[in-house]
Amino acid sequence: MCRDNSSDEELIVVAFRGTEPFDAVAWCTDIDFSWYHLPDVGKVHGGFMKALGLQKHKGWPKEIKQQKGRVYAYYAIRERLRHLLRENEKAKFIVTGHSLGGALAVLFPTVLAIHEEEWILERLEGVYTFGQPRVGDEKLGEFVIGRLGGRYFRFVYNNDMVPRLPYDDSTLLFKHFGTCVYYDVIYKGKIVSEEPNKNYFSLLTVVPKYWNATVELMRSFVIGYVRGPAYKEGWTMKLFRLVGLVIPGLPPHSPHDYVNSTRLGPLKISKSD
Repeated sequence: MCRDNSSDEELIVVAFRGTEPFDAVAWCTDIDFSWYHLPDVGKVHGGFMKALGLQKHKGWPKEIKQQKGRVYAYYAIRERLRHLLRENEKAKFIVTGHSLGGALAVLFPTVLAIHEEEWILERLEGVYTFGQPRVGDEKLGEFVIGRLGGRYFRFVYNNDMVPRLPYDDSTLLFKHFGTCVYYDVIYKGKIVSEEPNKNYFSLLTVVPKYWNATVELMRSFVIGYVRGPAYKEGWTMKLFRLVGLVIPGLPPHSPHDYVNSTRLGPLKISKSD
């Protein structure tokens, strides 16, 4: 959590970290596709609920006693947020995150709504997620949008496979919701109802995916000269781009392309299906 208090109207940023490459616990969270049912709210990805602070055998009590040596993310962040917002009546906050962090970012205000923390939600400026996986079913989406309205934005870059998981099909029933801001391989953005190729593994998109991976690899060698040294990619990122020639959905999930998209990409504001 960080804060900008350069003016009376302070902005607080609540940022959730994504999955680290060698964090086994986080990977187990990601692949835990079990459902957790919230009465009158909907079904939620069980792994994400546990990562946020779901209490074993208790669910989501409004208040808990923090255990020594154990921090539950939702409760710890909410307590800090309460303190900061009471400290400055003009303060607002945003919630953001990448990958797993994006999932937690949209679920955090969801639990605030369940706990009827209306005064906190009134101070919420927006939720902005990057490369976020699906977090629940259609009913959950209706609940969240009913509470957040137009304050929730999902950013998706090109062939990033993570926003296309878990599957949106008749078996898994996961659904995206909120405003999708989609950026293509040249960082051109537009608002769409759903990212193209929503479940990633489609034979119709095999050739375009590999073409885009090739473009991204070639771009990595020239972007520093074309856009300036701030955009230069190191050899680690170039090698990661090579991996994209085999699995084209992996390198686009890097925060690198999301930063470039928001800095370089013109955004066409028009509703598209």
